[in-house]
Amino acid sequence: GAPPPASPAGLSAYVAVSQLLGLTLLATTGAWLGRYRGGVAWHSPLQFNVHPLCMVLGMVFLQGDALLVYRVFRHEAKRSTKVLHALLHGLALVIALVGIAAVFESHRAKGIPDMYSLHSWCGMAAFVLYLLQWLLGCSFFLFPGAASSLRGRYKPQHIFFGIALFALSIASCLMGITEMLLFNIRDSYSQFVPEGVLANTLGVLLLAFGLVVGYVLTRDEWKRPPLAEELALSMDFKTLTEGESPGGS
Repeated sequence: GAPPPASPAGLSAYVAVSQLLGLTLLATTGAWLGRYRGGVAWHSPLQFNVHPLCMVLGMVFLQGDALLVYRVFRHEAKRSTKVLHALLHGLALVIALVGIAAVFESHRAKGIPDMYSLHSWCGMAAFVLYLLQWLLGCSFFLFPGAASSLRGRYKPQHIFFGIALFALSIASCLMGITEMLLFNIRDSYSQFVPEGVLANTLGVLLLAFGLVVGYVLTRDEWKRPPLAEELALSMDFKTLTEGESPGGS
């Protein structure tokens, strides 16, 4: 019946800042596409604009929030936290897939070749590896059957590649923003035109969101503490694997 322990000092503030930055970058993306690129529509010349909107929403904002789940829900049941973590990543993948379909269809309608730029290479690599990371994570940590020893060995890789793919996604978005600006306002970009300033601001917001999320994820004292029942299960497993009796004699 006791209330749950309070969050560590500073954690709530950093999480709040991350959400403010995330919502701001989504609004900035919408403002750029709506004000200067004509808006968003499917099966029209504006179909390409679905791509940057979906990639920022899925591969950056939702992916970042999925990574923060274990910091925000520190005292919830581990199983529930795992499910939420997997669902947010899955939703990010679905939205990103819509964005990828939009750019391929737009290129085909306009006769533009696919997969020739560094942005497209890095972006596709980020999506494919992200999908693989999600499938492996579900197999090892969400669904029953994986041995605890395998989970323990894979967990450090899962954590590392989760942060690395988040960084790669942001880098791909930054390359995409620059590519769009050079395609559309090449002659006036160097004159600090409003569209260029707004798009550059979006790039700064992406970097800021990534840095804040990364800072929260790498603070050891902000990691999710194991609950009492998780510690008990861990001790029971250790007892069974080491062949000792619960009495420890």
